[in-house]
Amino acid sequence: MRRLAKFIYFKIWGWKIVGNTNFSQDTIKKAVIIAAPHTSWHDFFIGLFLRKITAVKTNFIGKKELFKWPLNYYFKAIGGRPIDRTPGQNKVEAIAKLFKDEDEFRLTLAPEGTRKKVETWKTGFYYIAKEANVPIIMFTLDFKNKQNRISEPFYTTDDLEADFIFMKNFYKGVEGKIQDYS
Repeated sequence: MRRLAKFIYFKIWGWKIVGNTNFSQDTIKKAVIIAAPHTSWHDFFIGLFLRKITAVKTNFIGKKELFKWPLNYYFKAIGGRPIDRTPGQNKVEAIAKLFKDEDEFRLTLAPEGTRKKVETWKTGFYYIAKEANVPIIMFTLDFKNKQNRISEPFYTTDDLEADFIFMKNFYKGVEGKIQDYS
């Protein structure tokens, strides 16, 4: 399957992977991975192919209602973890606990929190990384240049504003599938 994924990703689609290409299961076992710009459902499939090609196990969270028969088996097999999104829950704490409960957990999130254009990113991913004491790894969904650029691990500081400026700079010039949402 990995060979087929490489053939489709590199030869048919014409994409490439640049940056931190030694990002492997042996080096970083826990991280928050942010994928941006998230503008289309196609992003999910690009992520699945990237995951297969790099052989890095990644995870995602979804509302617990998605994890019902028969899809629950598929979502769990591809790294999904259900999360209770009812009001009054401390979701950052609950998600950070997933890192403590697992030996290997790399949570992929879209910092925008939606596929639509946003002026500011959500901060949940940042506080999850901080609470779980894990690095943030950034990767681009750059449809203009057909590439996934992967950053070195970035550890949060106590300066949210400076950290967000640093992270947003990584995505400068990147265009998502739907350019109006980038």
